[in-house]
Amino acid sequence: MSSYRIALLPGDGIGPECMDATYRVLSHMVDQVDGLDLGFTSHRAGAELYRDTGETLPDAVLDDCLAADAVLLSAIGLPDVRYPDGTEVQPTMMVGLRRALAVHSAVRPVKLYRGAPCVLKDTGPGIDFVIIRENLEGLFASFGGGSKVGDEVATDTLVVTRKGTSQVSDFAFRLAQRRKGRPVDGKKMVTCVDKANVFQSMAFFRKVFFDVAKNYPDIQADAVYVDAMSLYMVQNPWDFDVLVMENQFGDILSDLGAGLVGGLGVGPSAEIGEEHGLFQPSHGTAPQLAGKNVANPLATILSAAMMLDWLGDKHNDTVCLRAAVDLEQAVEKVIADGNVITPDMGGNATTSQVAAAVCDALGCDAPGRDVHSVATPAS
Repeated sequence: MSSYRIALLPGDGIGPECMDATYRVLSHMVDQVDGLDLGFTSHRAGAELYRDTGETLPDAVLDDCLAADAVLLSAIGLPDVRYPDGTEVQPTMMVGLRRALAVHSAVRPVKLYRGAPCVLKDTGPGIDFVIIRENLEGLFASFGGGSKVGDEVATDTLVVTRKGTSQVSDFAFRLAQRRKGRPVDGKKMVTCVDKANVFQSMAFFRKVFFDVAKNYPDIQADAVYVDAMSLYMVQNPWDFDVLVMENQFGDILSDLGAGLVGGLGVGPSAEIGEEHGLFQPSHGTAPQLAGKNVANPLATILSAAMMLDWLGDKHNDTVCLRAAVDLEQAVEKVIADGNVITPDMGGNATTSQVAAAVCDALGCDAPGRDVHSVATPAS
């Protein structure tokens, strides 16, 4: 039996409430699932910490994230808390954390759960694909850099390397091997999304992608221009399985994907490297909702399910793998029942009621603990 230590970063705005809900669910699972051994440390990080101390991610917190088996983060940033130059603290902290953890592949599932609202009149055989976003390069490689000439010209450089593209492409193909294929016919496939007809960097991204594809003859590989993909995702999303793309393209299309399947409130994400995993909801901090107990915690809970799946796959731990499936199925049951859902999905349930409903779907009442009761106090 393996034991895993999880670093928790509750963050700002609705982040702590969503983390409390998720921690209650995970604590319940630890109590109920034989062999599931998770320990937790919780730390302050983000905009509120910066307002109080002048730091967003103290060295001690970063060190604990690097030493942990996984990092579970809620939402970071507040629009009224900024650096002296006027920029928000969230981008700097998150880019720094990603670079420190070397998490090269960002994973955004686009999955329509039964009962979730959908903007499409016809959902065909279902929507279940994954966007894999290269997480350290692309246009975001210019973060903190770029150049400006007077008040007339500004430039940022898009960077594509063979190493980075190979890593994210290889990750995408390995993920496709584990999945059941695209909804329309079960075919396992990975689609490169680029602008190879215009940019040399994108043509190189596509070339490296197809070089990697040769190692996976059992997986169909193809490529689509990003503008066309934005159309296909709306017209026939069931035709896709795994999409892999440059950083900025992934940043944009992943939110379009979330809009197809119920919104960011049910949009989990993972950021994966060779050694580390960072898991967080795809939504923001929504400070206008903070403290009202109305935020949707399902994206954070589903991110925790992705964390369990990653731990199980990395360590060949069948207990974690089974727990991940059970947790996702519990969330799916809550959504399908439709009785305990938050206002963003058309209901009137509270954050804590949703957490209790997920625990009930797992087979037991929710424990009374919250994230503030974990052994390590807030840093």
